[in-house]
Amino acid sequence: MRRYAADKARRAVAASLRAASRSAGPSPAPAPHPRSPAPVAAMAAALARAMSTASVGTPAVSINTINPKVLKCEYAVRGEIVTHAQNLQQELQKNPESLPFDEILYCNIGNPQSLGQQPVTFFREVLSLCDHPVLLDKSETHALYSSDAIERAWQILDKIPGRATGAYSHSQGIKGLRDEIAAGIAARDGFHASGDNIFLTDGASPAVHMMMQLLISSEKDGILCPIPQYPLYSASIALHGGSLVPYFLDEETGWGLEVDELKKQLEEARSKGITVRALVVINPGNPTGQVLAEENQKKIVEFCKNEGLVLLADEVYQENIYVEDKQFHSFKKIARSMGYTDDDLPLVSFQSVSKGYYGECGKRGGYMEVTGFSPEVREQIYKVASVNLCSNISGQILASLVMNPPKAGDESFESFMAERDGILSSLARRAKALEEAFNSLEGITCNKAEGAMYLFPRLHLPQKAIGAAQAAGTAPDAYYAKHLLEATGILVVPGSGFGQVPGTWHFRCTILPQEDKIPAIISRFKEFHEKFMDEYRD
Repeated sequence: MRRYAADKARRAVAASLRAASRSAGPSPAPAPHPRSPAPVAAMAAALARAMSTASVGTPAVSINTINPKVLKCEYAVRGEIVTHAQNLQQELQKNPESLPFDEILYCNIGNPQSLGQQPVTFFREVLSLCDHPVLLDKSETHALYSSDAIERAWQILDKIPGRATGAYSHSQGIKGLRDEIAAGIAARDGFHASGDNIFLTDGASPAVHMMMQLLISSEKDGILCPIPQYPLYSASIALHGGSLVPYFLDEETGWGLEVDELKKQLEEARSKGITVRALVVINPGNPTGQVLAEENQKKIVEFCKNEGLVLLADEVYQENIYVEDKQFHSFKKIARSMGYTDDDLPLVSFQSVSKGYYGECGKRGGYMEVTGFSPEVREQIYKVASVNLCSNISGQILASLVMNPPKAGDESFESFMAERDGILSSLARRAKALEEAFNSLEGITCNKAEGAMYLFPRLHLPQKAIGAAQAAGTAPDAYYAKHLLEATGILVVPGSGFGQVPGTWHFRCTILPQEDKIPAIISRFKEFHEKFMDEYRD
């Protein structure tokens, strides 16, 4: 549109100059050289005036001119309903008596410290010493910090060139810290890991974007994603111009992942001309909270091997397991136990310091372990990482600490384990209390949260409520969530933001509010839900 306006302006200028020339008539004076200053200046001024006039009313940027991939991208956990909650919070600050509640409870996102979880002492001690190393030379530091935190800070600083935590690092991350993470992975899995395969990132999200950027070249490139899914995946696929190929988790079997469903969706995508590049598996599940069984994981690995797919393993909740009969196994461990090597299966594992028992979301630390790619492709991944120079150094340090926490015999070990186990056992109790509360209500069914930080209850809404939502131009679960927020201050995310089987409705609720607040939350939720069902009963 702007180019058309510019061309039109240029034509108008040319016409006006021709008209001016004709009206002036013949002149006895010799014609000036075409490059002489006067005509050139006059033409430039006329062109500028015409261009200015042509551009009036045409904004430089509008919703019609921005990248359509951005318009297609959606991210529900910080979407429209969250904006509404923030506006209500501002209203509360101005007038605390204006709403029927005194605070907004943000159960929309896995952000533990925003809801009162305290940082792990050992991690913060080491971070503070690394960021301000002059403390290491002060005698009083030994009275304030544990000896192993001091020792670990020295070890980390010795791995950082110039001990400069404010300097850029290698684009993959500090080599010594990557080696520490690899050692932690090897200890966890019982198989070798190399620091050369580690890419340190600002949380797991940038790592996911890097892989989508690598794998997607057009809308004909597809990524198999679970439904429901964490909307980072649908958003990043949309931003990079690919196609999300959904596979549905089975709610009736506790959000089971069936390989037959993967095969069905893969064949359907291929029949549409889509080249499926990768399979995303989130384990433990987000938003669904299931933990995959080892035999199920083996079938998934075999499926990726047979179909030539990259396995993208989102394992950021690996510490969050709440049931005794389940435990976390990394997909790399499963693949190696099956005898597969780097030559057999391209595999990317994502980890973050935002989840687990540590909950250090604001530190933006994480990594991906990349195995099974050729040296030429690895070089391209490194190039993409280099564009961002490096991830933040505090996050790099924290990622190394998460994968190598205090060990038996260290001064901090007992206090560290008490903090760790206290957080995880409390999360397990909160998950159970909320699950039981949801299942006690008419019109709600909820699978057990075996892991992660969320419950994903199903709403069996009356037809009258569905009709009211349709009349309001919104999804029924979004309609429910908005009314819940306005009545109680409890913020949950509608299931439609994660994807769900058509005709079903859900919401995602974190288990993160502090344990002493859970009874009041349950009471407020029950009161709202009972009134809602009574109001809309068919």
